Parts: sequence; structure tokens; C-alpha cells
Amino acid sequence: MTLQDLYETLQTRKSADPSDSWTAQLLAKGPEKCAEKFGEEAIEAIVEAVRGDKAALTTEAADVLYHLLVMLVARDVSLDDVMSELARRQSQSGVAEKAARS
Repeated sequence: MTLQDLYETLQTRKSADPSDSWTAQLLAKGPEKCAEKFGEEAIEAIVEAVRGDKAALTTEAADVLYHLLVMLVARDVSLDDVMSELARRQSQSGVAEKAARS
């Protein structure tokens, strides 16, 4: 499964019955709750990275990616737009990109 496949599946969950889908339940709670869940999962991934538990970090990283995509779906941000932004950044150094944000 690719991130695009997962994103497309999550898009279909926007119109699913929340009693039938965890993703639909999460999306029904609104973008703020989706963002909160993403933050929780990101913190859990950080904890596992610091602990050095590769298996746990792998699991938490999957949760982070899932919840990031749910958050994007909740705010109608396309994965294509995110990927385009990453492609745009590839054309410049990280130092230059950071300086351009300031």
C-alpha cells in the first residue's frame, strides 16, 4: 500500500457511517480532534525514537503517517499538494529553504 492508496481510502471514509469506521468516527469529530490525535501520535513516535526501540518506532511512525493523512483529509488538503511542495523543496538546499521561510 502506498501513501496515495491510504489517502484515497481515507477520503472515502469522510462519507462513511461513523459506526462502521474508526476513521469516519475521527473525521466526524472535526479537524481539531484529528490534529490532536496527530500530535499525540507524533509525541509517541518521539518517545520511541529517544528510547531506541526500532520496532516500537516503526509502529508509531505508521500511526503518525495515518493520522497525518487523516488530518489532511479533515482539512481538504490534498496529498498531491503536499508531494508537490516536497518536490519544489528538492530543487533547493535545506539551508536556503529554511532561510526563505523567515
